[in-house]
Amino acid sequence: MGLEFIDLFDRWAQSYDTTVEGMDEEYREVFVNYRSILQEVANRVEGNILEFGSGTGNLTQLLLIKAKHVVAIEPSEKMREAARKKLPDATILPGDFLQFSIPENEIDAIISSYAFHHLTNKEKFKAIKKYSHLLKSGGKIVFADTMFKNEAEKNDMIEKAKDNQFFNLAEDLQTEYYPTIATMKSLFEAGGFDASFHSMNSFVWIVEARKRS
Repeated sequence: MGLEFIDLFDRWAQSYDTTVEGMDEEYREVFVNYRSILQEVANRVEGNILEFGSGTGNLTQLLLIKAKHVVAIEPSEKMREAARKKLPDATILPGDFLQFSIPENEIDAIISSYAFHHLTNKEKFKAIKKYSHLLKSGGKIVFADTMFKNEAEKNDMIEKAKDNQFFNLAEDLQTEYYPTIATMKSLFEAGGFDASFHSMNSFVWIVEARKRS
């Protein structure tokens, strides 16, 4: 999973929770409706759930509160440490979107929030195909992540960030692998899924992809 970003994940471990709550003006628009976004992901899944890029454990925590069974995968040791302080009884394992080991043999749903964009399109497709083999028939993937309607919209957001002197955000938008909706739809369809998309804020969409029988 975009292991070239591990240093970034480690740096964010201590400030991530305050950032998602809107304390960082530069990233405030990215995290508008953050709790509602996580709630929407949680509402769409049942059964044995596998979470990738669990970070500080906010989505994991919500699932556990709702008495759902989840195994969380996180590549950053510092993120895992932060999550374990919050959730000492949770199952939080090292790994990433492509390299992981899990105790369950059958998975009903795979989820993630604010993380899948760290993979290139080639890596995204490789992951989707892997999940197709892992999921039960009719199982689903539910990801909340930054996506754009088209490249023009993405470029507009980069220029807007620069105009606001949000240079870290502008750099993120130019160096991380944020896809268009059309690209994500084609990747899921080629991987054996039917996908639908729902906008949650100016940056974030939820994609729900159900495995074809």
